Amino acid sequence: MRYSLVLLLGLCATSTASASWADGLFGELSKDFGSVPRGPTLTHLFPFTNTTQYPIHIAGVRVSCGCTTANALETALNPGQSTAIYAQMDTRRFLGEKSVTIFVDFDQPQWAEVQLLVHANSREDIMLTPEAFAFGETRPGGAPAAALTVSFLGDRRWQIVGANCDSHYVQTNVKEVRRDEGEVIYQVTAKVRPDTPPGRWYTDVWLATNNTLTPKIRVPLTIDIQSDLSVSPSGINYGEVKVGQETERKIIIRGAKPFKIKGIKGSDRSLKFADNSNESKPVHVLSVTLKPISPGEWNRTLQVITDLDNDNDVEFTAQAQVVP
Repeated sequence: MRYSLVLLLGLCATSTASASWADGLFGELSKDFGSVPRGPTLTHLFPFTNTTQYPIHIAGVRVSCGCTTANALETALNPGQSTAIYAQMDTRRFLGEKSVTIFVDFDQPQWAEVQLLVHANSREDIMLTPEAFAFGETRPGGAPAAALTVSFLGDRRWQIVGANCDSHYVQTNVKEVRRDEGEVIYQVTAKVRPDTPPGRWYTDVWLATNNTLTPKIRVPLTIDIQSDLSVSPSGINYGEVKVGQETERKIIIRGAKPFKIKGIKGSDRSLKFADNSNESKPVHVLSVTLKPISPGEWNRTLQVITDLDNDNDVEFTAQAQVVP
């Protein structure tokens, strides 16, 4: 009986430790969307980084309510790599306050479960047209702007008293359009600064109101600022490779205008590179051949240098498990 009790306590301690190491990978474990109009799909990224010394793997992602979906952008991460859990909450599926738990299950290097929480207050007396600031694809250096209308129904006392964004790269402006007995309408404008870095951005614009029950209203904002240079895939996995065995993988490098590849930084004598063309072109196919010299975990971060004037380099990772 004593042995069984000790064994049970040991299993509980292991489970607690497992949950602890996985929780520590995430920068945040909850997201409160605040008061939102009923209708839009709310989105949020829970980023995390493999800060351990071992590869990690996500076995699955589950949710406690069908109004929310969630998935891992990448399920396998080597040490130092990052990804995110992408959560979507459909406000058409509920009215009023709603909290949903997202369960992220890890099975490597040991089992653990992380619980993420999303919360929102879906309201029918607030309308956004359109439902979000969706800028789509843009190029670096521009200053795109988008506008939407906010309608408050049934109470002419509503006021928007301020607006700000979670990102300092977004500037906001609020203007009252109309006020009558049954409806109050505002126009809200968001403008993205020209020095915003390339990448796919998800952020929120928050509208402050004079309503004590709904002091803040969230408006999602998305923009995809495409770099002048991109690489696909962003990571190469050679899998298991024997010492001295040659294994080839290919990556595609795209530019906004024709370019030449001038060199590769971060390489060593186990790697060979071959460009499909020495000409200046907007797309290059680069062959990356690995011939390892010693067994063990092999990881590299490589930088492709081009002759473009601006944004002239791009990084990708390479990994392998080298066996004798």
